Amino acid sequence: MASTQGKHQQSTTAGRTLTIETHGLDVIGDDERKGRPRQLFWPWFGANVSILGLSYGSFALGFGISFWQALIASVVGIVFSFLLCGFVAVAGKRGSAPTMVLSRAAFGVGGNRLPSAISWILTVGWETVLTALATLATATVLGRLGWGGGTSTKVIALIVVTVLIIGAGVMGFHLIMRLQTIITMVTGVLTVVYIVLVVDHIHWDTVAKVPGGSSQEFIGALVFMMTGFGLGWVNAAADYSRYLPRKASSRGVVGWTTFGASVAPIILVVFGLLLAGSSSDLNTAIAGDPIGALAAVLPTWFLIPFVAVAVLGLVGGAVLDIYSSGLALLAAGLRVRRPVAALVDGVLMIIGTVYIVFIADDFLGPFQGFLITLGVPIAAWCGIMLADILVRRRDYDENDLFRPSGRYGNVPPVPLAIIVVSTAIGWGLVTNTYAGWLEWQGYLLGPLGLGPKDGAWAYANLGVLAALVVAFVATLLVNRSRVRAQESFSPAPTEGVAS
Repeated sequence: MASTQGKHQQSTTAGRTLTIETHGLDVIGDDERKGRPRQLFWPWFGANVSILGLSYGSFALGFGISFWQALIASVVGIVFSFLLCGFVAVAGKRGSAPTMVLSRAAFGVGGNRLPSAISWILTVGWETVLTALATLATATVLGRLGWGGGTSTKVIALIVVTVLIIGAGVMGFHLIMRLQTIITMVTGVLTVVYIVLVVDHIHWDTVAKVPGGSSQEFIGALVFMMTGFGLGWVNAAADYSRYLPRKASSRGVVGWTTFGASVAPIILVVFGLLLAGSSSDLNTAIAGDPIGALAAVLPTWFLIPFVAVAVLGLVGGAVLDIYSSGLALLAAGLRVRRPVAALVDGVLMIIGTVYIVFIADDFLGPFQGFLITLGVPIAAWCGIMLADILVRRRDYDENDLFRPSGRYGNVPPVPLAIIVVSTAIGWGLVTNTYAGWLEWQGYLLGPLGLGPKDGAWAYANLGVLAALVVAFVATLLVNRSRVRAQESFSPAPTEGVAS
């Protein structure tokens, strides 16, 4: 295993030392592991305090459900999905390695490249979505101020936003933790100001008259909230807890991860439900420009602070994504340094953002299709990972995580079969009308008696839940003996192990 000593490159600017983290997939040494679980509050809160949370209120109502139905679906979906992140984060403090390296214990060193590739696609997709939203929001607000708003404004906004995201992603963990603390404070205060300024646009009588929907529509909204929040983070949940000491409280890791990630989205989504339910015009506008549309109800003097809170919140999430996507790319097999992997992802992020901002006609449709389609295999991976963590009694053997001939094996067929079968079941129970090339999904609805692809169950997104449950149960049933065999081996020698 590569040494964790001397792993930083330093440069000095204006008398202050900036440190580039060059840790890649290697294990964090005990001398670098410090802090307490409560420190996990800052990165998770900072990544999820985005104004985008308000737009999710509109997205939930878009399923055709009432305010109270949307409220329950949102709160349950947010808390449950981030609770899954908390459980996965426990693996980080037990193994000191990135999430998609710890996943090798379940999938094997070579077999883990498949879920790593899926994880990489998901995180690159998320950072692209957040960057596009930040760009659109900046252009919209500046246009309202009369300072542009056209193509040139979007280009400038894109450059500024991508420099912030890619720069932080390349610098790594320590800068990200400091940056998230600042983002948390600034966006937290400005978000409260935003709520105070627009609270008079809420009309409870109008909200209360929003008609209720079916149980299928309620389930669809619930699953959408899960995929839009916690399930979008589970594949990176251990990337930050790996810096905690081994003796850190597991309950604390779960609790602070769940609390830090959930508290802001719950408040924002509830207020977003009230705001969107009060105005059908605003509800419609959010589908095209989820952040910029929220500026329409603001007084002019607060537009610049609004840009700050919107962009910083989105940047906070994108920074965590580009950091974790770089690690996932390394775990998928690319042999470069972590900063280079972050740069590669940054280039792909820019290309995707250009498509969304300058070419695509609609945001919400492709966004929902992206979440549901990738939400299925990630849910399957999460089910396998959770079951593996549950039955594992000892810490991970850090050396064998990098050794195909070690206790975790290279390409074990059973976990790979489980993720493939669970994903196939999941895709058979979701539909996707947002992209023609995904019309093949939903092939199990009819055979299972759930109606046609345009029937009542078509948009309940049952496939995400099915993939999670099937993978979890199957792994519990067949993986226990494999884990016990792994834990019966003596610790692996440390010589000759590469990261």
